[in-house]
Amino acid sequence: MDSDKPTSAVNQQERPTHLSWLDRIPDDLGHYVAGFVDGEGSFNVPIRRERDRTMPLRVGLSFNVSQIGRELPELLQGVFGCGTVRGRRDGVVYFEVTKPDDLGERVFPFFERFELRGPKVNDLAVFRRITALVQSGDHLSPAGLRRIVELRSPMNRGGKRRRTDEEIGVLLEEWESSEAIRKAPWSKPRDEDMVHAPWRHGELHEL
Repeated sequence: MDSDKPTSAVNQQERPTHLSWLDRIPDDLGHYVAGFVDGEGSFNVPIRRERDRTMPLRVGLSFNVSQIGRELPELLQGVFGCGTVRGRRDGVVYFEVTKPDDLGERVFPFFERFELRGPKVNDLAVFRRITALVQSGDHLSPAGLRRIVELRSPMNRGGKRRRTDEEIGVLLEEWESSEAIRKAPWSKPRDEDMVHAPWRHGELHEL
């Protein structure tokens, strides 16, 4: 029994912390990845039409890097320890992280240690704020969704998106109007809900 105690103590001391994976990344590799992301990566917040949920629009999160061939995307997947690698028919391969937990536990800590230095610094800062809103559930309310649309507007230099901010605003207004109608209490005029009996001794009898 006594011989087991030192082993348990050693195992407890060697138990990795939640950032031990980051400590194992060599500085030259970390800075190389950060530089590559500065040039070829992007932080995106796609907003898509959604017809089967409580909200008319669904907010997505995407940190991705694209490259010809699989070598670099697979290297990034190994460095971050999360995400997916998928290819297109034209040979372009994507490394992508979309899960909020992976972004919070892997992607953001990585860029705290190996900082971006180009124009994507601002995109990353906004992306982190939007991710926090998604994690807190704010994206499930019209007000929260409008806030996310406002925040993401300058990201990627305001590049072309599938739906403009104005179109998203119109969709939200239409949905809010339809929800207000759907949830309004249903009622009839009082005269339609009662049957009147003849007056008797000055009283009105309702059946």
